[in-house]
Amino acid sequence: MSISNNIWEVAEAYVAGTLTESELGELAGRMQSDTAFAKEFNESTQLIGSITASGKNKRFKTMVGEITQEQTSKQKSKRKFININLLPQVWKTAAVAASVAILTSTITIWSLKPAIKRNDSQYTNISREVAVTKKMQAGQQAELKQLREIIKEGNKPTPPPSDVRYSGTGFALTNDGYFVTSNHVIHNNNKSDFDSVYIQSHDGQYYKAYLVTYDADADIAIMKVEKKNFRFGKGELPYTIATSKAGLGSQIFTLGFPNEDIVYAEGYIHAKNGIEGNDQQYTLQLMAEHGQSGSPVIDQKGMVIGILTAIGSQGEGTNYGSSYAVSSKALIDLMHKIPNEPHLNKTNKLSRLSREEQIAKMEMYTFSVKVYKK
Repeated sequence: MSISNNIWEVAEAYVAGTLTESELGELAGRMQSDTAFAKEFNESTQLIGSITASGKNKRFKTMVGEITQEQTSKQKSKRKFININLLPQVWKTAAVAASVAILTSTITIWSLKPAIKRNDSQYTNISREVAVTKKMQAGQQAELKQLREIIKEGNKPTPPPSDVRYSGTGFALTNDGYFVTSNHVIHNNNKSDFDSVYIQSHDGQYYKAYLVTYDADADIAIMKVEKKNFRFGKGELPYTIATSKAGLGSQIFTLGFPNEDIVYAEGYIHAKNGIEGNDQQYTLQLMAEHGQSGSPVIDQKGMVIGILTAIGSQGEGTNYGSSYAVSSKALIDLMHKIPNEPHLNKTNKLSRLSREEQIAKMEMYTFSVKVYKK
């Protein structure tokens, strides 16, 4: 069934759980683009939901009989009342509801797994691969939950009804939607096998993004949010991007998403170059986890000096707790290659703030990056 203008039929199929994956995706898109359709669909599902929640068909008919008796009684007492005309399709819905068991909830399993390795004993990129159950019932439950959120929260942007394959972290380059993440988050194993990329903002909303440019060697990807007139926050970004490398021993911190909640970690620059002497990188003494690829690395003055990209594995010649970051200079070099290059902020508003205040400001411009594959 293609999503048509027969809203009642679509709502009835949605409540009954008979829509396919493609139909659920089409419905989500229609809800986001057509507010009138979304409003009618919302009202229809609420009415059907009320009916199905009333129990089996016999109980439903009894309820209708009680309503009729009540209306008759009100007529006799000459009080005004509202006549409720139930559509014929409602009876069909109630009958179906009486025979359908409640679907069992299933749990999505999150697995933290290395995505790319340059050297198995020393270097592991830290995007997060998401293991998803293959049962159709579990997928349908997740899709239905997303659509219910659209109905409940009023046309809130949501990701497509497909599987999240990889996740990482990103942060804003400009307030109008440009952001950066690690290239291996979206080109996992050097493959572009994703359907779409979304960010989940600090307030939980999802926004679709597209790839602007990338540098596979430096492991940087620059992307932009598709939404017209999008803004990460009010005014300009509170931080600046460093144009040169920071010094050995500089104190640093980072924010990222190894899980669904943002986490904080701090450390220092352990070596000015990265793995195998890579001068585009730093070696950091910093604890990091899978899912933090693309996190901003920030110095004490609130200046972004790099992009977290990998962790050092335990093994010969490595230090436990070491990680690697691409320098911000490599990022700026890549930005120069963009036609109509976006202008970076030149004023750092974090330099005189406490660490807690710096973190509070940065949270608005740091977000989870989710890669989807149907």
